[in-house]
Amino acid sequence: MLNAGSGANGVLAALLAARTGQRLDANRAWRLDTTLKPILRERGLADLDGLVSLLLEGNDRGVGDQIVDALLNQETSFFREAPIFDTLLDALKVVEAEGRRPRIWSAGCSTGQEPLSLAMLLAERRDETGVAMPEIVATDVSEVALARGRSGRFTQFEIQRGLPIRRMMRWFDGDGDEWVAKPDLVASVTFRRMNLVADRPPPGPFDIVLCRNVLFYLDPVLRAAVFERLASVLRPGGLLVLGAGETVIGQTPAFEPSRRYRGMYEAVGGAVGDGGAARRATG
Repeated sequence: MLNAGSGANGVLAALLAARTGQRLDANRAWRLDTTLKPILRERGLADLDGLVSLLLEGNDRGVGDQIVDALLNQETSFFREAPIFDTLLDALKVVEAEGRRPRIWSAGCSTGQEPLSLAMLLAERRDETGVAMPEIVATDVSEVALARGRSGRFTQFEIQRGLPIRRMMRWFDGDGDEWVAKPDLVASVTFRRMNLVADRPPPGPFDIVLCRNVLFYLDPVLRAAVFERLASVLRPGGLLVLGAGETVIGQTPAFEPSRRYRGMYEAVGGAVGDGGAARRATG
């Protein structure tokens, strides 16, 4: 429960933690003033104290969602950490050699650049080789971010971050100051809302799960529980992909570094379950 006596920063941090499990540490408190200014202007409020008062009054049901969406770190770009995508292609070829259609989950997909990058890469490979497109599921806690992903609409700045001109021209159409992904590209990704710390994961098993630059915002107990949840939907031999600055070492017994693919991780024991252990750990 949010406590008005915690101070504005404390109340807002508690709201973010309650809704998403993410911590807002003291060294990131500066983001409150920066990210919430548009909400203050929109609602004619002078400061964060006024915003918290509005939140605690409970008469505006949308203000909490708006605050959480603003505080979430939605930093992403197309083909982020590009060498990872080449490694994933190699892993997918092994799955296809077994006669299966691969399944990929992009967890914490933000505004969709990661799953759309995968979709571009895999659609180009399909057109060249005739191999079927893998299934791509993308989830995020923010409905606002998901709406952006489903629309496939990006600014000039966003489209230039990591996306070569050749791919931009092939997969996007210009619309004024924005670029819009081709409908068939967006249709190859299933976007759905999911809270990693509270909701049941998409039905497994998956051959690859990407969860990059999300878990380090969680406290250690929740982080360990989410690792268990991710492991529960990985196919034996499947891969977990984390951000460049993240690791499973010292964080969870559910994963270990992959011996086949450097910088990626495999579930210990390789067993696919129903996520029950993770759900019990998070209540």
